[in-house]
Amino acid sequence: MPSRSEKQRRLMGAALSYKRGENKHPSAEIKKVADSMSEKDLEDYASKPVGKKKGK
Repeated sequence: MPSRSEKQRRLMGAALSYKRGENKHPSAEIKKVADSMSEKDLEDYASKPVGKKKGK
């Protein structure tokens, strides 16, 4: 399930990088999100939504 906004997508991406060990100094909010969700859920939220093509 993709995020509803760009801001939410960036937060989930930051939490995902922290969970994978790529981000060494995250904020408290990022730690909280990363600890409360699985890596798979974070990947789903951090992914960009697939839009519908116009004209068809």
